[in-house]
Amino acid sequence: MDGENKTLIENAMILHPGGVSEQGAVLVDGGQIVAVGAVLPDQAEDAIRVDGGGRLLTPGLIDMHTHGVEDCRYDVDEELIKGAARLAKYGCTCVYPTLVATAEDSFRTGLQEVAAALPQVADICVPGLHLEGPFMAFTGAGCVTTPGDVKLLEDLLAAAEGRVAIMSLSPEVDNILPVIERLGELGITAFITHTGADLEQTQRALDAGARHATHFYDVFYPQPETDLGVRPVACVEAILADRRATVDFICDGVHVEPTAIRMGLLCKGWENVMLITDSNIGAGLPPGDYETPWGFSVHVHPEKAARIIGEHKFAGALAGSALTMNLGMANLHRWFGDEFTSEQLWALGTANPARLMGLQNKGRIAVGADADLVLWNDGFTPAATWVGGRLVFEAQHA
Repeated sequence: MDGENKTLIENAMILHPGGVSEQGAVLVDGGQIVAVGAVLPDQAEDAIRVDGGGRLLTPGLIDMHTHGVEDCRYDVDEELIKGAARLAKYGCTCVYPTLVATAEDSFRTGLQEVAAALPQVADICVPGLHLEGPFMAFTGAGCVTTPGDVKLLEDLLAAAEGRVAIMSLSPEVDNILPVIERLGELGITAFITHTGADLEQTQRALDAGARHATHFYDVFYPQPETDLGVRPVACVEAILADRRATVDFICDGVHVEPTAIRMGLLCKGWENVMLITDSNIGAGLPPGDYETPWGFSVHVHPEKAARIIGEHKFAGALAGSALTMNLGMANLHRWFGDEFTSEQLWALGTANPARLMGLQNKGRIAVGADADLVLWNDGFTPAATWVGGRLVFEAQHA
């Protein structure tokens, strides 16, 4: 990606996630931020000047869990390339394309093709892939149930040519602890999900190194009540009570009732909660009916997510999220804007995922950070998006 454009974004409200916003300018050169706040005239010589018009300037949004956008799915190489290039118009500058993993040879072939295509992805940063499974206890929306197997893990990682950054798994799966430990040795972040684990199983997974729960509350099942009147404590409570654990939510108001997200914010603190989309085909498209490559159609609506329609045994069921990152951020402000500062809420999509994933130069506006930036219009729609200092999206009449 060409990041050599020298750009001065002036007259902007610069948002520092978790901090204090300031009015001023940001100077970008060589793909990085070289000055913030007051910029000297000689520093900005020969720079492209952008008038921020007093609008909000934030770090780009980071989506750690997403399967597709618009009419593109990320488990097909050509569609990944096409779809990822569309994310800038939603304010997303960094993405971990998420593939539902299986033990089948056909999946490894597809994984190899997707991994090989990553260098061709333009207009967005892709630090690595996210494999959802195959070591799951519950299928959820299409995942498979497979016992822990370090040899299978190594085969999958080899097929991905070292490009896996995240693997989601379930704590109660047989032989899962060696898998979690091996992921830690390789620097791959283990996410907990699709689980009905009991307290001890969850705590063992946390001790082994799985410290984050993804699409928290969705496909996180309670233990059955065996002592009348005594509510069992299990995976959800274990994660909320462990200071080491962080969580993310699908903030569309459909997958998770906002009260559960508020509980996460209050239990974990805003620093340890993150926004994801878990989006699929239909995300970002206008409300309506759309065909999918899986033999059924979906109805997409922001207030209903994506649901299967037609003559199908699962008609009416959720078929993934129709959320985009900017709409998720808008929802967070609408739900919790009276309880948390805007800077704290923006951290859920910027600084917090950057810290979890070890992206030291992302998620912040500071000297030396990557110039992944979004200038926002009212209504959480991007006016302009830069990735690595290069303008990759500009709204008409921005």
